Amino acid sequence: MHLWSRELWRIAWLGTLGVVLGWLFGAPGFGLALGLAACLFHHLRQLRALYQWLTLEPSEEPPAAKGLWGDLLDRLYRYQKSQRITQGRLRAMLARIQESSEAMRDSVVMLDRHGDLEWWNSAATEMLGLKTAHDRGQHITNLLRDPGFVRYFASREYREPLTLTSPIDERRILQYQITLYGDDERLLMARDITRLHRLEQMRQDFVANVSHELRTPLTVLSGYLETYGDLSDQLPPRLGRGILQMQSQTRRMENLVNDLLLLSRLEIDQGGKDHQSLSLAPLLDSICQDARALSAQQHKTPQRIELDLEGDLRLMGSEQELRSAISNLVFNAVRYAPAGSHIILRCGVLPTGEGYVEVQDNGHGIDPIHIPRLTERFYRVDKGRSTATGGTGLGLAIVKHVLLRHDARLVIDSLPEQGARFRCVFPATRLHPT
Repeated sequence: MHLWSRELWRIAWLGTLGVVLGWLFGAPGFGLALGLAACLFHHLRQLRALYQWLTLEPSEEPPAAKGLWGDLLDRLYRYQKSQRITQGRLRAMLARIQESSEAMRDSVVMLDRHGDLEWWNSAATEMLGLKTAHDRGQHITNLLRDPGFVRYFASREYREPLTLTSPIDERRILQYQITLYGDDERLLMARDITRLHRLEQMRQDFVANVSHELRTPLTVLSGYLETYGDLSDQLPPRLGRGILQMQSQTRRMENLVNDLLLLSRLEIDQGGKDHQSLSLAPLLDSICQDARALSAQQHKTPQRIELDLEGDLRLMGSEQELRSAISNLVFNAVRYAPAGSHIILRCGVLPTGEGYVEVQDNGHGIDPIHIPRLTERFYRVDKGRSTATGGTGLGLAIVKHVLLRHDARLVIDSLPEQGARFRCVFPATRLHPT
């Protein structure tokens, strides 16, 4: 501010000097104009020096100047110097990021807000076939044309990864994950999971084959035990009790094998072939009747099992798979809720337009710490109680896979001693008007 005041005083002084000199020669106006012209010439000269410095030699020190122009040139020089330091740091950081990305075995692809390619590492060239010179600026779906990837990219729902074969090598299995960042830009990562996929395939084949091979000896064993059971009154008491226990464990083993086979089929088979529009009312009524029979068999005081239908909901799906999933939820409530408790099987439409089928009970409930793991195979909240009730530990895993094949999700709400609610939520696209 001090320099600016001095500059104003300098202009006023030059103007006054011009007026005085002009008055001596009888032309004060001409003298004022001459003084202002001298001031303008000085500023134009400094402006020209500034322009040349900024355009021709911005990295050199600024030209020498005094007063306001000297201070301005010094400030600009310091600002440029700090900017060069900042840009150098950013370039070094970007170089380190690119070097680290190049060192990664996973593909890393940067996309702009339109989905066009901006940068990728060498792993992306190897896995996805991207070429630096030709593909830069191309839209990602012009190069990765698999319909599954195109739908995944357009959906903007990137919570779960996508698994597909490599576009340049069908023997390689890739897992894609997209992350949104910045101004609607995307970071695409692809990981080679061929080895994990083969191990998972081996596991599925092993479980399916072992389960299938166990069915025949179990059937033979069950047949003989049933024959011996019919003759239990002719056997010694200790042997009769042993036959009954063997029958119980054989039935439990058969249930486990059947669940393993069903789970393997759900994992391997893509599904959708037997999907049709079906009415849930008769299906749920049939499941309720089976649940009442199971309750009467397992509890001295049967539970009160109620069916609550909010209209006749029609759903596009597989009747066999939906029966298996909903039955597992209802039968679990029968097994684990205490005698005399109240179980409700309910279905309807949510305010969001989604359909739902839920099982609610007023039993012991579940600690929320267990809820995230309930759909894992063989996970048990209470191992002793599950074994006693005949559960296989695969019921909720089957429910999860059935719902995935129907584009649905499982929502579990429960607290200790406050009962539990298992809700299957189906998208509106699966519902059919009645």
